[in-house]
Amino acid sequence: MTAENFDHILNTPAERTPFQVFTAEFNSGRRFEVDHPRALVARDGVAVFLAPGGYPIWFDHESVNQIIGAPAGTGRRKKRR
Repeated sequence: MTAENFDHILNTPAERTPFQVFTAEFNSGRRFEVDHPRALVARDGVAVFLAPGGYPIWFDHESVNQIIGAPAGTGRRKKRR
């Protein structure tokens, strides 16, 4: 995924009104839910998500497999690459 595409794909669901939880999946298969619109910042192909408790998850455009437009574990998958 290109850095520009990565920024767009992460920022679009984060700016949706009303906000809806979405899931990021890494190439390794690990997933996390973006549960708040201001808990994620993406710029120039790099992002940080502040998980509950302030735990930061840093990742970049090369480590993401897909963004799923639904909470983790729901079975709904809206691919965004």
